[in-house]
Amino acid sequence: MECGPRGAALKAATRRRTSKQGTTGVWRGFVKWCEISRIHLAMTNRDTTPLTLRARRRVPECSRVKIHVLPSGPIQTIGYLLTESTLNEAVLVDAPGDIVEKIKPLLAREGCTLKELWLTHGHWDHTQEAAKVKREFAVQVRAHLADQSLIETPESMEEFMGAKLGLEPVKIDAFVGQGDRLTALGREFAVRHVPGHCPGNVLFYSAAAKAVFVGDALFSSGVGRWDLPGGNFEVLAKAIREQIYTLPEDTVVFPGHGPRTTVGHEKKDNPFVSATRASQG
Repeated sequence: MECGPRGAALKAATRRRTSKQGTTGVWRGFVKWCEISRIHLAMTNRDTTPLTLRARRRVPECSRVKIHVLPSGPIQTIGYLLTESTLNEAVLVDAPGDIVEKIKPLLAREGCTLKELWLTHGHWDHTQEAAKVKREFAVQVRAHLADQSLIETPESMEEFMGAKLGLEPVKIDAFVGQGDRLTALGREFAVRHVPGHCPGNVLFYSAAAKAVFVGDALFSSGVGRWDLPGGNFEVLAKAIREQIYTLPEDTVVFPGHGPRTTVGHEKKDNPFVSATRASQG
């Protein structure tokens, strides 16, 4: 969930959606989720063309690793499918709703087997199909210990969502944390802990690809909500400065919602967290 300058767009989208469907079930819970802070629906990056093949918006290549951007689920949370066809391997970062049906044809086309699911954090929109992914692909699930209760007992989120989400719990196979190094797709990915939006939010950084997957910690000109259980703005701002802004400035930031950005752009222009505490308004 994102805090940013486009609250009016969210309100308009909410009015349109509720006029068609009514405020029932998951959508009513989402309206409640959204109303208490300035956030907006991220409806961008809908296509599934791997970014390493896209002209003009091309990201630095990590050899033959392709990054498939897959906005999915009721609020278009982005799942990222990373494929390496020469090794026939794939990794999925986050598992929003409807992600399974989107990754199946991509895996077949790339000739890859899904090996692991990496969860950036435990909020429902990032874990909605985690159990289904694990069941259908027999993957290993990795996440931070601080979000274990959200992931393995997701009904706890219904209290502040105000709706029955019907989430299926999934067991974490391996915990990840600050300083861990994961080897996948023939590459190394560093793990950094970025709490403040959610206690167990982590990022996965590939120096070779100059790419970082940050979950809901940082967005293009925005940051993750800090008013949900376990959230804290000071903690979030400190984590962003110490764990994201210390990456090379040309690192491409892939967030859980909305368009990608770069570390350098956010250090310079992010209205919520500047590069230094002294200059933060």
